Amino acid sequence: MDIIITGLLLGGTYALIAMGLNLQYGMARIMNLANGEMLVAGGFAAFWFYTAGAVSPVLTVFLVAPVAFAANWLIYMIFLRPLVKRAKSRGQLEVDAILTTFGLSFVGVGLMLAFFGGDYFSYSYLSVPVHLLGDTYGANRLVAFGAAVVICGALWLWLAYSRMGVSIRAIAVAPDSARLVGIDVRALAALAFALGGAVTATGGALISTFLTLDASTGVIFTLKALVIVIMGGVGDVRGTVVAALLLGLLETFVASVIDPGLTLAAAYLLFVIILLVRPQGLFGRKTT
Repeated sequence: MDIIITGLLLGGTYALIAMGLNLQYGMARIMNLANGEMLVAGGFAAFWFYTAGAVSPVLTVFLVAPVAFAANWLIYMIFLRPLVKRAKSRGQLEVDAILTTFGLSFVGVGLMLAFFGGDYFSYSYLSVPVHLLGDTYGANRLVAFGAAVVICGALWLWLAYSRMGVSIRAIAVAPDSARLVGIDVRALAALAFALGGAVTATGGALISTFLTLDASTGVIFTLKALVIVIMGGVGDVRGTVVAALLLGLLETFVASVIDPGLTLAAAYLLFVIILLVRPQGLFGRKTT
């Protein structure tokens, strides 16, 4: 039981990390390799507010999210929208976006090094034991898991049932057809990208309560998020959640029963197996 609960808590953390990239890549069709830097920036913000003013990271989220939304909207309009305009195919857009956001990731690392330095940072918040089903878990991890449930659930409901959410799903599947029915594809793509950045920064603020971060760790989170999004099916919130939970359970099982050094190998082995069996991901649609 301890392995299952620990794995679910880890999977919830992974879902927080990956959900923002799912919105950016799945909906706005921008492969954002600077996604991890936005997560670390959210963690830096939570760390600074807590150590400088004793502001709870849970409250900091309500400041981090709108700032990250605005920053990502500007990034999309200034750096990425010109790529969308000139791209003659989705493949060309993906290549251009990868190269551009790869460069932006280095810009993000440089800015964080300039403002915060290159040291690791961590702080103690809600690091108190909580007894659950006979075992002990950190309260900060439980809060992050609860936030992941709320955020992922709200996104799924919004995308599935709201008019704007359905429109965003439409531009992800068939942008040309969406234009024919009066959907503003460019505006909604910018919205999806900005919302993805806000979710990512929120996840960073929450996981900073129990993870040690530094300016250069963003690439690790980007790779993990990318694996989860592709495993679950690009653009599908349910797939991202399921893939994140599967990955958390697998890594916890391997670390507890076999060898902690094999967790990364097990994660990528699961990734390869899923791609071999279902190239479109667990919940992805087959391309026609």
